[in-house]
Amino acid sequence: MGFSNFSSSCCNYSPMGVGWKSSSLFAPPNFLPITNSNAVVFSQNQSQKFISPRASASSSDPLLVKAARGEPVNRPPAWMMRQAGRYMAVYQKLAKKHPSFRERSETTDLIVQISLQPWESFRPDGVIIFSDILTPLPAFGVPFDIEDVRGPVIQSPIRNEEDLKALHPIDLDKLSFVGESLRILRNEVGEKAAVLGFVGAPWTIATYIVEGGTTRTYTTIKGMCHTAPDLLRALLSHLTKAITEYIVFQVESGAHCIQIFDSWGGQLPPDMWEKWSKPYINEIVRAVKQRCPQTPLVLYINGNGGLLERMKGTGVDVIGLDWTVDMADGRRRLGNDISIQGNVDPAYLFSTHSAITDEVKRVVNCAGKKGHILNLGHGVLVGTPEDAVAHFFDVARSINFDSQFESYPVGEPNMVA
Repeated sequence: MGFSNFSSSCCNYSPMGVGWKSSSLFAPPNFLPITNSNAVVFSQNQSQKFISPRASASSSDPLLVKAARGEPVNRPPAWMMRQAGRYMAVYQKLAKKHPSFRERSETTDLIVQISLQPWESFRPDGVIIFSDILTPLPAFGVPFDIEDVRGPVIQSPIRNEEDLKALHPIDLDKLSFVGESLRILRNEVGEKAAVLGFVGAPWTIATYIVEGGTTRTYTTIKGMCHTAPDLLRALLSHLTKAITEYIVFQVESGAHCIQIFDSWGGQLPPDMWEKWSKPYINEIVRAVKQRCPQTPLVLYINGNGGLLERMKGTGVDVIGLDWTVDMADGRRRLGNDISIQGNVDPAYLFSTHSAITDEVKRVVNCAGKKGHILNLGHGVLVGTPEDAVAHFFDVARSINFDSQFESYPVGEPNMVA
């Protein structure tokens, strides 16, 4: 699987100085479609925006970016997966006015507003774009709906050679709302926090496309590994190319860092993950590192305890640990030559402030002073008290590696219900 650069320069963000309430965001003038050698479609504006190559890391980079690269920091940077969303009262109020998730996640003004809600309330060290791993699917030929009960639904799943013909190279112009939102977020937070983009890994995206939506068993796609391996390889290869271009697009639009969610990679036995997920992640990482060498990449898999060493082999900069992995064990297994992220159990946020304090400090102590991004081991749960989220970030900011950091015993968490 080869990838051709669509720009002669490396990935690089150039601020446009656009105010996020400007209506001009929705109607770019003088649109002239052009393509690169991979037949990826761009507008003329998109292809010419980013012209100043970034040759090296900067001392002004956000704390999270420095930690992702393993550079010295004076405290652990912190953010939370799903930090923007249903647990926040301000989000609930907005969702009543805009009940469609697709509208909220595909409208620039709403994306920016929702993404900034936790930033304005808690000042995390990472501001992740409000989006979904399925958002880019229509841009390469896979329409989907989101139903209240069933969740994402793909009416025409891909299960044979004829179905594959519906796929086409990713049309990034159809994702202009993502690019515009990232540019605005970058201008809003500057270098005070890292702007985070994200994608789904090929295997995880393929589970939705093959199964037709969410599933608890993954029987159709797992069966395809044995009954139609060439078909599945073709699908995964197409997704790999599309996801690579989507990552580059997000970086050039302003993302400091990209997280790759192989959310359902943990549903595969380790040897099957090696065959059906890892090679495609490897190719994405190789291609992105060639084109965007300064952009840290994070890999997160739900249920990754049996995959840590294999995940390290993908070449990403940061491994996200879920809450079922002991942080001390994770650090021992991965070593000190790679950064790690996580991994407080989201349920701790339903506990007392003192229990949250102890657990945050225990996790930070087990991870070590270098190469750690504090996070939950999964997304924020619905119903999480906002004051608990605020306390989590307050504790993270109170830690100072430059002064004597109290050593907490590495052991079992002390959960208080």
